[in-house]
Amino acid sequence: MTSRYRASEQLNSLSPRRRTVVKAAAATAVLAGPLAAALPARAATDAPAFLHGVASGDPLPDGILLWTRVTPTAEAEPGSGLGPDTPVDWVIARDKALTTIVAKGSVTATAASDHTVKADVRGLEPATDYWFRFSAGGTDSPVARTRTAPAADAAVPNLRFGVVSCANWEAGYFSSYRHLAARGDLDAWLHLGDYIYEYGTGEYGTRDTVVRPHAPTHEILTLADYRTRHGRYKTDADLQALHAAAPVIAIWDDHEFANDAWSGGAENHTEGAEGVWSARQAAAKQAYFEWMPVRTAVAGTTYRRLRFGKLVDLSLLDLRSFRSQQVAVGNGSVDDPDRTLTGRAQLDWLKAGLKTSDTTWRLIGNSVMISPFAIGSLTADLLKPLAELLGLPKEGLALNTDQWDGYTDDRRELLAHLRANAVRNTVFLTGDIHMAWANDVPVDAGTYPLSASAATEFVVTSVTSDNLDDIVKAPQGTISALAAPIIKAANRHVHWVDTDRHGYGVLDITAARAQMDYYVLSDRTKPDATSSWARSYRTRSGTQKVERTYDPV
Repeated sequence: MTSRYRASEQLNSLSPRRRTVVKAAAATAVLAGPLAAALPARAATDAPAFLHGVASGDPLPDGILLWTRVTPTAEAEPGSGLGPDTPVDWVIARDKALTTIVAKGSVTATAASDHTVKADVRGLEPATDYWFRFSAGGTDSPVARTRTAPAADAAVPNLRFGVVSCANWEAGYFSSYRHLAARGDLDAWLHLGDYIYEYGTGEYGTRDTVVRPHAPTHEILTLADYRTRHGRYKTDADLQALHAAAPVIAIWDDHEFANDAWSGGAENHTEGAEGVWSARQAAAKQAYFEWMPVRTAVAGTTYRRLRFGKLVDLSLLDLRSFRSQQVAVGNGSVDDPDRTLTGRAQLDWLKAGLKTSDTTWRLIGNSVMISPFAIGSLTADLLKPLAELLGLPKEGLALNTDQWDGYTDDRRELLAHLRANAVRNTVFLTGDIHMAWANDVPVDAGTYPLSASAATEFVVTSVTSDNLDDIVKAPQGTISALAAPIIKAANRHVHWVDTDRHGYGVLDITAARAQMDYYVLSDRTKPDATSSWARSYRTRSGTQKVERTYDPV
């Protein structure tokens, strides 16, 4: 259930089957428990408990969305459909001790919403830290920090966001979340998709070693399954710590549903044997919105826009709900104008927002890579006409048609719009591919660098999900040493790619530049993995170009 409050009102009231590994795994050919396990141990009493942490999300200048899940009785496990209606109180304050309360309210947790609750609090001050807590039946949740966005007309000196994607529970521990939480300097953090994975135990991306098993252990198909999997993830201490440290801004990708999902199905869905896709998709969406502090903008989607003063507009995309089915690699229909990644309404919304934006920077939360990614021995000037002759993609031999490479008409329209309207300082923030990239986004990849760059793109690697060295079971860094030069030679808009390591990004933005600092983990399979800075890239205002910088912010 969701409730909405104004702070002023509250103050008054206070008196191998179907598996893909890395999405670019075609490059490797070129490069030669039971339900109860979803819950931690709890006391033998029937007192309500907050076993899944607390979270906040989608900051506005005057508001924030608060979230928690209460376990009212022992049998009320995620996905069980059991447990009584339970009143849940919340307070939000200016201090961690919760002595200066600015708003409070109550919502009811029910089995119909899997005992998750949200409070959409309004009437807050912009660019302000707040602390909040939930209570039920005499039990208090942990106290967590959140932060509102700057006022729409505020001159903002800088913003700092954590950036993550692709967290496979079974492949390792979420140390990236712990290290981001420990920073204490984030305005918010962006999750760019694959917050959960749908596979059954041992079926995906673990170097053949399950570090820790999923719940449920089978591939998730039903509403109860998706709820149980979300519940399992939310028991992770590092994930709870990051949710308690800063608000999240999240979009989904395919694995919140099933691998390579599109509007009418998924690669990892067998119609009939695994039910009806529309029912599975609806179940996945319902569980997502129950378990995530995310507002729905257009019913049933995650595309929406947030503003951070005069510095940043952040457009967040849904690239699964409206897309046409993916085509096979080497199929020229990737250029078919009748095929879409975004859907017409979302693309028009994105173009209009980018054109009318009056902020210094336009960020796009983008679940799959927009920069072209091709491998070929032919030079671009020969490859392009040959591709047209043979019915191949005009911008090179695409390796991953699940990305924008598989929907080139949408990409050409969007990038041409940026150029035609002189839209500057557009930065795509991307996940999905389990590698770290720093790219220019060329208007015409076939003639780059003669073609202008319309935007830039920072792609973050996975939190734990397999990348190239994991697929071929090679020591970390060995595959990247071979792969990176080949990828860069065939994709001259790529400034850097790391195919092998796991970690996260920290994006720091000022009026002069947007800089991504890339951090990597020592070992995803170790719960105490350390973090170290790897590289940094930035784009200076007005350039639409990526350049390396040699120190993190």
